[in-house]
Amino acid sequence: MNRYSLRARLLFLAATLLAVGLVTNAFFVSGALSGYLMEQADSRLKVTTQICARLPVAALEAAQGAERVPPQWSQFSNPVVVYVDDRGTVLDRMSPPRKLPRGSGPDLPDLDAHAVDARKGDPFTVGSRNGPGRWRVMAVPYMSVTGAPADGGSRPDNVIVAASLSPVDDTVSEIRTISATVGSILLCLLTAAGWLAVRSGLRPLARIEETAAAIAHGDFSRRVPALAGPRTETGRLTASLNGMLVQIETAFQAREEAEARMRRFVADASHEMRTPLVGIKGYTDLYRMGALPTRRNVDETMERIARESERLGRLVEDMLLLARLDEATYLARPEAAAPDQYPLELAPMDLRTLAVDALHDIHAMDPTRSVTLTGPDAGKAASAPALADEARLRQVVSNLVGNAVNHTPPGSGIRVGVGSLDGHAVIEIEDTGPGLPADEQKRVFERFYRADNSRSRTAGGGSGLGLAIVHALVSAHGGRVELRSEPGQGCRFRILLPRLGSGTPET
Repeated sequence: MNRYSLRARLLFLAATLLAVGLVTNAFFVSGALSGYLMEQADSRLKVTTQICARLPVAALEAAQGAERVPPQWSQFSNPVVVYVDDRGTVLDRMSPPRKLPRGSGPDLPDLDAHAVDARKGDPFTVGSRNGPGRWRVMAVPYMSVTGAPADGGSRPDNVIVAASLSPVDDTVSEIRTISATVGSILLCLLTAAGWLAVRSGLRPLARIEETAAAIAHGDFSRRVPALAGPRTETGRLTASLNGMLVQIETAFQAREEAEARMRRFVADASHEMRTPLVGIKGYTDLYRMGALPTRRNVDETMERIARESERLGRLVEDMLLLARLDEATYLARPEAAAPDQYPLELAPMDLRTLAVDALHDIHAMDPTRSVTLTGPDAGKAASAPALADEARLRQVVSNLVGNAVNHTPPGSGIRVGVGSLDGHAVIEIEDTGPGLPADEQKRVFERFYRADNSRSRTAGGGSGLGLAIVHALVSAHGGRVELRSEPGQGCRFRILLPRLGSGTPET
C-alpha cells in the first residue's frame, strides 16, 4: 500500500470498512429474519402436529382427496403427514392436494417408538428426497382413538408431520439478494462520495505541496492559504507551517543581512586598517629614500608614524573587543552548554563620577562649548549607584562624548545628565546638533556605519566602531542604550544600568 497515494489508501480503507459494515449488517439481518421465520414455522408446525395427532386418519384422507383444500387443511401449512407404527413402518402417507414443493417431499429418517420418544416432540430439520429444499419435521405419539385408515388398516402408533421451509428459505434468499443489491449500489455511491470528500479534504495538502515547491524555487514569501478553521487538524497544520515559513524567511533574511554586514565589515575594516598602514609605509619609504635630510624632518615623520600606529592599534583593539563581546554573547545563549561572560571587573560606583569627567573632557576638546550637568530629562543631577566596570563605562562615555563633539557644529551646547530613573542608574549625553532621521537611527549601532556612508577620514571622522562598542559594553553590563533624535533637534544617548540598592533612598 505504500506505493499508492494517500488519497487512494484512504479511499480503499473507507470502502473496505464500508463493505465490511454492509456485509456484517446483511448477515445479522438475514440471520435474525431467518430465526424469526423459523420460530413462526415451528409454531405453526406444532399446532398442525397437535391437530393431526388427534384427528382420525379417515378425516385427513378425506381432506386429501378433496378437489378443494378445506380450511382445516390450509391452516396446516401444506404439511406432509406420515403415520408409522412402533417399529417405524409407514402405515399411511398423506400430502395436501396442492403440488408439493421442490424435492418431492422430506427425506425422513427411521422413526421407531424409541426415536420418537428421544425427540420429545421437538421440531428438527431434514432435507428433501430429490432436491435442495428443506423440511421442518415433528414426530409425536398418535392419540386419536379412531385412528384406523379408511381402508381398514392397522391403527398407527406415531404421527410425523413435515412442513416445507421453502417460504422461509425463499424469503431469506430474497432479503439477501436485496441486501446485496442495495449494498453494492450504496457502496458504489458512497465510494464516489468518499472520493470527492477525500479529494476535498486533502486539497490543503496539495496547496502545501505547491507552497513547498515555490519555496524550493526561492519564493520565501509564499504562505499556505487557510482552507479550514483554526481548530481543525488542517487549520492547525496550516498555522504551524506558516509559522515555520515565517521563521525560515526571517532566518534567510537574517543570513543575507549577516552576509552583507560581514562583507561590509571586511571591506570597511580593510579600508580602516589600510589607511594608517599606507601612511606608515609612505613615511618609511621617505626615510629609506633619504627624503628626510634633517633631524627635524625625521622627528616629525616618526611622530606621524607613531600617531598612525596608535590609530591602527586602537582600531585593532576595538575590533578585538567587539569580537570578544560577540563570543561572550554567543556562548551565553540558553542552549549553550557552558556560558562564558565577558570578563568585566565589576565594583560599586556612582555614575556621577563619569558625568563630571565627561564635563572636563568636553571642555578639553572644545572650550567654546556650553556644557551643563543635569539629571535625566534635564532635571536635577542625582546619585546613580551601579555595579559596573568603571574603566569600560569610561570608554562608553568617552565614545559618546567624542561622538557629540565631532558631529555637532563648534560652539553648540551639550548636556550631560545623571541620576536614577525607574530603578535604573542613568547617564545621558545630549547635543544640539543636526540630529538623525528615523532610518539612520536604526543603524547607528552597526559596526563601521557612518551616517554619510563615506569612508573618507575628514576632520572629526571615526572608524564607525564607537557606538557599536557602546552598545556591546552596555549590553554586557545587563543594561541598554536608548537613542532619541529628530532632524534639526540633536541626539540624546541614554545609558540605563541596573541601579545598585534600588530600595535605598537617593543621596
